[in-house]
Amino acid sequence: MKLGIVTDSTSDIPDYLAEQYALEVVPSLLILNGKEYADGIGLSREDFYNQLNTLHPYPTTAAPSIGNFATRYQSLLSHGCDHILSIHVAETLSATIDSARQAAADFPNKITVIDSGSLSLGLGFQVLAAAESAELGLQAALDAVESTRKRLSVFAALDTLENLKRSGRVPGVIAKFGGLLSIKLLVEIRNGHVRAVGATRTTKQSNQRILNLLLEIGEMERLAILHTNAPARAKELLRGAMERQHKSVPRDILLINVTPVIGAHLGANGLGFAAVKSVIASER
Repeated sequence: MKLGIVTDSTSDIPDYLAEQYALEVVPSLLILNGKEYADGIGLSREDFYNQLNTLHPYPTTAAPSIGNFATRYQSLLSHGCDHILSIHVAETLSATIDSARQAAADFPNKITVIDSGSLSLGLGFQVLAAAESAELGLQAALDAVESTRKRLSVFAALDTLENLKRSGRVPGVIAKFGGLLSIKLLVEIRNGHVRAVGATRTTKQSNQRILNLLLEIGEMERLAILHTNAPARAKELLRGAMERQHKSVPRDILLINVTPVIGAHLGANGLGFAAVKSVIASER
């Protein structure tokens, strides 16, 4: 069986890995000053974040169209794929998976649409796990996705709550902390839900809390350091992890400046990580 794999641009999978595994990455949309951008095209991540706090009106985002998914599905099937796995950002955070499901309805029994329950490399690592198992067939790829999801941890430290408040995407967090916009909120994304796990007053304290959360995971199979245009914070987090627990950190670590479609809701200067605990460590 030849298996095709589709995801969306909120997966934050680097281009070289998308090419290596022949992934179809459907871009989400960013609406900026009345102009619509396909995620990753025509506007660099650095340029977006550098102007984010001065933008009026504030940027908005939109899911890919049904037609965009349908075109990708048809192309893969026409080029010999027997089945397609379409793995996407959490349904609770985006309408993307609705578009994928509606497009898949026109290809009965050919497409399996999966809600990752996550975003950025929390989604991306599930996609990569499927891609690495694709040659073994559909069930093997599904098992790899499920195994990765069970061992996944995604945490972030937001530099401000202003962007999250504007987006209204996680009302529970905003209702609890919306009046304290100056705090540095720490959140976990798990099974499609964003929950607050702590708060600090300073960036330095926030950096330490994120490092502690990373060190608690133990031996890791995969790791991505995530940031919203805060490369110095990201490198400091990586350095801290390597100094404190280098034997538990995987060899190939991704440093990702998170896509603007996510960053528009999180704000600039955020820091986080997506990590997959090793199979052996998870069994202990």
